[in-house]
Amino acid sequence: MKKISLIYFLSLLALSTACSTEKEYLVTFHTAYGDMQAVLYDATPEHKENFIELAQSGKYDSTIFHRVIEDFMVQGGDLSTAPHYNPEEDSVDYTIPAEFVDTLFHKKGALAAARQGDQVNPERASSGSQFYIVQGIVYSEDELLTDMNKLAEGIRKLLQNDGYEDLGQELMNLYQSGDMKAYTDKMVSLKPVVEEELNIEVDRKYPKERLQAYTTIGGTPHLDDTYTVFGEVIDGLEVIDSIAAQPTGAMDKPNRNIYLSVDVKEVSKKEITKKFGYHFPAEE
Repeated sequence: MKKISLIYFLSLLALSTACSTEKEYLVTFHTAYGDMQAVLYDATPEHKENFIELAQSGKYDSTIFHRVIEDFMVQGGDLSTAPHYNPEEDSVDYTIPAEFVDTLFHKKGALAAARQGDQVNPERASSGSQFYIVQGIVYSEDELLTDMNKLAEGIRKLLQNDGYEDLGQELMNLYQSGDMKAYTDKMVSLKPVVEEELNIEVDRKYPKERLQAYTTIGGTPHLDDTYTVFGEVIDGLEVIDSIAAQPTGAMDKPNRNIYLSVDVKEVSKKEITKKFGYHFPAEE
């Protein structure tokens, strides 16, 4: 009996040791505004493998964040922006099949793959190299629990009725001012009026995990399930804010180049959790 117990104990010890030393890739984005550490998801294996290969080969080093939109995202990974770019050796002429996963979404810090639009890319395949990191904004529960497309259509019908001329002008002024938060808030405030006047339902269900994230740290929910999210920044979210705040010109390109380099190294999951407080999903 004691022998069986000892064997059982040694088996548990071996399993525990294996789990605590299991390795994972820790990605570090180096920028003039600080470093960002990120992990990549096992649930999106093709994107993960591709990103690691490009980073380890140095293809991302000395590239720039070529598209920056405050309250939205910062985009990089265009290999042609690197001074050492050689079209014959460094070009990426492939795409990666979309890997949409219900539990992966565009919260602040999400690392996702850029792609061409639906018109020319109906399969929503990802760029072979370009990526973006989400900044986004914080939303209210009312905004997230409202079908904004239905609400917008309801408001459009409402404005066709007599007596709503002033409201129409107010919405137009808010939209033209560029204050999208105030514009959205005004739309949401009209939800009861639309439902009562037009007798339509504009509520929608929303996943609990996404609701919690978007009402606390924020993000860009309108991109969910249409662009592949394959990782997340687990340290250095403030760096995203600094980059996103930089002045831009044509095509949302920063007026001054914001260079980056990417390091990838294997670290134990236990160490990542201890240092950054990130907990890896339980394996099924």
